[in-house]
Amino acid sequence: MASTLGVAVVGFGWMGRVHTQAYTRIAHHYPRLGLRPELIRVAEDVPGRAEEAAAQFGFAATSRDWREVAADPRVQAVSITAPNFLHREIGVAMARAGKHIWIEKPVGLTAEDAGAVADAVAEAGVQGAVGFNYRNAPAVEAARELIASGEIGTVTHVRVRLFSDYAAHPEGALTWRYERARGGSGVLGDLASHGVDLARFLLGEIASLTADTAVFVPERARPTGATAGHSRATGGELGPVENEDYVNCLLRFASGARGVLEACRVSVGEQNNYGFEVHGTKGAVFWDFRRMNELGVSRGTTYQDQPVSTVYVGPGAGEFGAFQPGAANGMGYDDLKVVEAYRFLRSIAEGTPYGTTLTDAVRSAAALEAMTRSAATGTWVDLA
Repeated sequence: MASTLGVAVVGFGWMGRVHTQAYTRIAHHYPRLGLRPELIRVAEDVPGRAEEAAAQFGFAATSRDWREVAADPRVQAVSITAPNFLHREIGVAMARAGKHIWIEKPVGLTAEDAGAVADAVAEAGVQGAVGFNYRNAPAVEAARELIASGEIGTVTHVRVRLFSDYAAHPEGALTWRYERARGGSGVLGDLASHGVDLARFLLGEIASLTADTAVFVPERARPTGATAGHSRATGGELGPVENEDYVNCLLRFASGARGVLEACRVSVGEQNNYGFEVHGTKGAVFWDFRRMNELGVSRGTTYQDQPVSTVYVGPGAGEFGAFQPGAANGMGYDDLKVVEAYRFLRSIAEGTPYGTTLTDAVRSAAALEAMTRSAATGTWVDLA
């Protein structure tokens, strides 16, 4: 019989809801997991939001202050989905309180922040997972196996793209996301962090890089009340956008492969256009998040005019079998978070990390800081 694990969620915007829904689905998709999450407490400083969450999902208690979560002995694991600038303080405090943590990316505003949380997790002997969800797509895991098997030969180059329009509207409110002190490096932390993780997951460590960044919407109106997601604001006082809308980066991998990583949050006409193209000496593999359960694969011995086939992933790829019985049945974004929750809980149950760890967060943060330095200096930056 499965034992229960008391869990809490700190920060109940959209991502807090996604984490909570993932916990509630664990028993359905992973009935043999030896742990069952029990929703103990939700913390949110926006008045009324925690109470709404408790009424909908059944949390036993609510808080305005996340410190009450750290002090609650019933809570054994915590999802940290608060704004970026709070991640370090909350993550370190929860780990020191003996709580396992599932924390959203980026883990703080800097590599130092991510390292502080990683150190606290290691010192406390708890498990730590990070929200790099795109690597959990079964097709991405299948692509990684395909690359590692040598079926496309030696990888020569990769392009990773993350284009979205969530900040494209000029009336988008000047929330914490656009401030350097609270939102960090803008699209670098928000989207490029995923790109770095995908690049490392597929091809291994990045040795050096050079980057260029830009702000394309330089001013936005300040909101007059509480915001959620990417709200609009009109008539408010205009303030400067302090962090990046766009980044373009050239990568050199330790393997010798080359890469391009490009991310933008103001791409009109693009809705979650995330994906990659990996080319090797004998073939290639392509993935588009918007067609999450498909891979484009080119392999063979013809080299020139070699066709690309569409492959629908099925139960043999990653965690696909926990959700669907056969290939070409669709999985969606929220399913990736269920996979993430499962791997986090399995890490706790077995005492061994599964999925992304704080080490991945530190490596990603180091690459983002290298991009910032490169954009400022116009030089290549080593990550070794």
